[in-house]
Amino acid sequence: MKKIKVILIDDSAVVRQVNKETLEKEPDIEVIAACPDPLYALEKMKLVWPDVIVTDIEMPRMDGLTFLKKIMAEHPTPTVVCSSLTEKGAAATMEALAAGALAIITKPKMGVKQFLQEASEDIVSAVRAAARANMRRVAPSAAQLRPKLSADVMLAAQAANARAMAETTDKVVAIGTSTGGTQALEAVLTKLPRVTTGIVVVQHMPEKFTAMFAERLNSLCEIEVREAQDGDRVLSGRALIAPGGRHMMLKRSGAQYYVEVRDGPVVNRHKPSVDVLFRSVAQAAGRNALGIIMTGMGDDGARGLKEMHDAGAQTIAEDESTCVVFGMPKVAIELGGVDKIVPLDRIPQEIIAYGR
Repeated sequence: MKKIKVILIDDSAVVRQVNKETLEKEPDIEVIAACPDPLYALEKMKLVWPDVIVTDIEMPRMDGLTFLKKIMAEHPTPTVVCSSLTEKGAAATMEALAAGALAIITKPKMGVKQFLQEASEDIVSAVRAAARANMRRVAPSAAQLRPKLSADVMLAAQAANARAMAETTDKVVAIGTSTGGTQALEAVLTKLPRVTTGIVVVQHMPEKFTAMFAERLNSLCEIEVREAQDGDRVLSGRALIAPGGRHMMLKRSGAQYYVEVRDGPVVNRHKPSVDVLFRSVAQAAGRNALGIIMTGMGDDGARGLKEMHDAGAQTIAEDESTCVVFGMPKVAIELGGVDKIVPLDRIPQEIIAYGR
């Protein structure tokens, strides 16, 4: 078995030790170096280049963001950011995602050792997903193991004959994505005109990060992009991003769509969950919706997209050729819930055409 070679970079000896112990327990992962800063890591990388880099952002001598930009420009390498849950840390991490980082592992300021031990499964999963990433699709742009719950814990499924809903002029677009999704969403949303069908989005991302992600997209897009709040209307020219740490569901009141944002158990090991959003869209909008599943590890959203498809919605999966990780779309296709498979650069056209 070819092992995944990992370099850890963090100025905290505790973080280096815990993450090293966590990863080295896995038979398919080898930690080739644990470094206190990027300059030390660059020396190690001259000898052996890693398959995956796990790096902090705020470090002495060279910060993680500068290091990441250098790596992505010279030798693009799958990178997982291990960052603090502070507002300053969140802002820097959003820049790292824009520069090509694939995933975020958050760490608190206090109790970091216990936290990282409890989040060991998340760290291992992030490294494995990064190792499988298609780095040709990553271009720099302008917890404890839990039971895998389904969307049933947030929203009961409906019988097929209860889902029928007459087609109306009130439409909605629902998008779900994960690993590689921050750049994919930027590529899609920045291409949409100001007058666009209302959009609801779940991007797997921790608490505090979604607000900054939405702010960044809002500064780049013609449409309005914001982190969803409970009761927000789904309007033409607006995209609502589900907040990290809470589920988002579509609701309908008369001819109007709005979102319900609330806490609940993790679904498919995620909160927010794409399956929860997609099921709610199947029930609230039926055939008046377009569902899109894009790059991401795992299968969150695949069953929800099938429910949308069965309720009469149009459904699209991102083509493998443009996915950073062809996980979620692959499972959705295998379940028979996808009408059309298109590359990333064609998804904006599909949204525009659907709105017409």
